[in-house]
Amino acid sequence: MSTQSPAAFPDSPLSRALSQPLMLGLFLPIQSGGWSMSTLPRTTDWSFDYNARLTRKAEDLGFDLVFGLAQWLGKDGHGGVTRYRRESLDSFITIASLAAVTSRILLVSTLHILYGNWHPLHLAKFGATLDHISGGRWGLNMVTGHSIDEAEMFGRVGHFEHDQRYEMASEFIDVMQQLWSSEDNLTFDGEWYRTRNAFVSPKPRFGRPVLVNATSSPAGIAYAAKYSDLIFITSSAGAQIDAALEVLPAHTAQVRAAAEAERRTVRTLINPTIVCRPTEKEALAYYDAIVSHADFGAVDGFTGRRSDAKAWKGHQREQRVLGGNIQIIGSPERVVDDLLRLKAAGIDGVQLTFFDFEPDLAYFGEAVLPLLEQAGLRVRVPAAG
Repeated sequence: MSTQSPAAFPDSPLSRALSQPLMLGLFLPIQSGGWSMSTLPRTTDWSFDYNARLTRKAEDLGFDLVFGLAQWLGKDGHGGVTRYRRESLDSFITIASLAAVTSRILLVSTLHILYGNWHPLHLAKFGATLDHISGGRWGLNMVTGHSIDEAEMFGRVGHFEHDQRYEMASEFIDVMQQLWSSEDNLTFDGEWYRTRNAFVSPKPRFGRPVLVNATSSPAGIAYAAKYSDLIFITSSAGAQIDAALEVLPAHTAQVRAAAEAERRTVRTLINPTIVCRPTEKEALAYYDAIVSHADFGAVDGFTGRRSDAKAWKGHQREQRVLGGNIQIIGSPERVVDDLLRLKAAGIDGVQLTFFDFEPDLAYFGEAVLPLLEQAGLRVRVPAAG
């Protein structure tokens, strides 16, 4: 038994977001250092109050969703002089808490389901509760964990093989979906999870919460095509926009074909870091200042983790300084042109990051968003109230 996607309900918050020609999301900096391993001074901060301000600003600008990354790190984070991401809010709790200070924007938490002793019954109950608190705006990026170091923090000896983790996740989500949809007690006896006479109330308002996955491997794509509403994809050619655009059309076509084989429709998102100033010269100068203050100790710590992740392999060392899966650098007109090219390459939405989040987001809203509307990539959204 499976539940209907909230996209099947015309009045759901997800359906509202999907009506945009290009979805806009914000990747919140709930870890210190945000997305950039640079010592150039900036306001970006990991605190809840800062991220709540960003979320309310994004909602006021008409953004469709915000998203939080989850990581488990030791006392120095990824290292370097900045001790990159040493301070870190929990994504599950933080993003859910934003429901209390927003009214329209989708809120997507990340959770590692295979760390510790999570059971599908836990998350089915928690997810249904958050669905009601948020009015159907809460979503889940359910991840299996690619980092051996993280798994060892939870006492795991050895690492579940990559494709096996997706088999476990499939069983986990099958149980959750049955709990969300069943009007009777559920007994389930699977390979990885078991439950007897379990029941969850209240039932989610629009079938189930929004489900998200970030993946690039064949096993991950097969899993996401079967279960997810939104799929974060990556550029295998690195962060430079022209190189990324050479490989993305084939990649987005592969994702869509996998979803069609499941008789489903999914939407693809990608994570650009935006460096925008009134002119190309000013934008490049801003970029050069960020990179000239690179914390390569943090870069090497970040890339040196023990991991079997399949994405991001084509990213060069210097590209990691600014961060983002792809990088869009230039004037407002250039930014819009690159977003148009991403749309033509099969990208349905972008989850934006910035170097200096608060002022850079404000400038994006002031200078870029009106041009996106003129270009037909966005439809103006009434102010939240």
